[in-house]
Amino acid sequence: MKDTLKPGIEHQFCFRVPDTKTVPALYPESAEFQEMPEVFATGFMVGFLEWACIDAIKPHLDWPHEQSLGTHINVNHTAATPPGLLVTARVKLVEVNGRRLVFEVEADDGVEIIATGTHERFVIDRDRFEEKMRNKVAASLANKT
Repeated sequence: MKDTLKPGIEHQFCFRVPDTKTVPALYPESAEFQEMPEVFATGFMVGFLEWACIDAIKPHLDWPHEQSLGTHINVNHTAATPPGLLVTARVKLVEVNGRRLVFEVEADDGVEIIATGTHERFVIDRDRFEEKMRNKVAASLANKT
């Protein structure tokens, strides 16, 4: 992590919602989701907010060796957004505690606020993390025999 990774970093990030980011697209295997309205899915909105946070801190990390992973999200999804609208996320890094990062997040769709909340991420060493995942897969395979 660079010395510039400090509270106060603010970032704005935009994304036009395509048909592929609506509720029916979230889990195509789910018959229930297929019957739901075609609006920006909460699951995809969470990913969009994570993306905005990643984009905000990327210049302050030794990318791609250092990355961050989401560990907690507390967001209210307060308004539906149909495909075609441009959503804008505004994120602010409010806490840095070692590798733990906390953001305030908000998003709007050009008409109204659609989400507010907080998001926590942890900075990881990509190589060490991938090694842990390989070990976990190996342990899982060993447990099946």
